[in-house]
Amino acid sequence: MMVKPVWLKPGIWGAVVGGVVTMILGFGWGGWTTSGTASQMAVKQADAAVTAALVPICIAGQKADAARVKKLGDLTAIQSSWEQVDFVMKTGWATFPGQTEPNRAVAEECTSALLKTAATK
Repeated sequence: MMVKPVWLKPGIWGAVVGGVVTMILGFGWGGWTTSGTASQMAVKQADAAVTAALVPICIAGQKADAARVKKLGDLTAIQSSWEQVDFVMKTGWATFPGQTEPNRAVAEECTSALLKTAATK
């Protein structure tokens, strides 16, 4: 019969409990993430960066539009934010070269920027 050392069982339990505590602290407060969470965060950050880069192009498209004064007046007259975004999408300001459909995220940001601009005038 083999004799086990007295410290073996508490040592194994200590390692298991220590590993669990380390994971809880690491994922909870240490900022650790899984690869799936990191991928989701990267996609969100990339989408936000693309949207931020395209909003000035949308505003420049609005400034180049010959009927912008009338369209901007129509935009400010609309009460529903959903309809305002749809209006910007229909004007073509949020449709970029090489695309057939307008970008909704850009249209939302562009709408808020245009309304802020219109409110200051």
